[in-house]
Amino acid sequence: MARGRPRKNPQEVLIRSAELIGWALGGIEREIVETRNKLAALTAQAAQLRSRAAAKVAGGAAAVADSVTAVDDAPAPEGRKRRRRKMSPEARKRISEMMKKRWAERKKAAK
Repeated sequence: MARGRPRKNPQEVLIRSAELIGWALGGIEREIVETRNKLAALTAQAAQLRSRAAAKVAGGAAAVADSVTAVDDAPAPEGRKRRRRKMSPEARKRISEMMKKRWAERKKAAK
């Protein structure tokens, strides 16, 4: 008699893996339904906020209400350009000298 656990029947393994896949698909489908419901709720809330904004702006300022809805259609603006620090000429020279010194030492050590 062989030691250890008995070998699994390939048919049973396939059935169990199919069950696991079915459970996973069921969970994913539930998540999809929940996500769609949340999206619908958020869309309704956004429409409600837009209508409130339009009602407050009523009376000749319809352009502002149009701009509120146009903001969603416009692409997101790019962020500001990152400001770079200016290095003084003295600092640049010091760094250059130090790097030349390091490379000279490496070249000397490699020989």
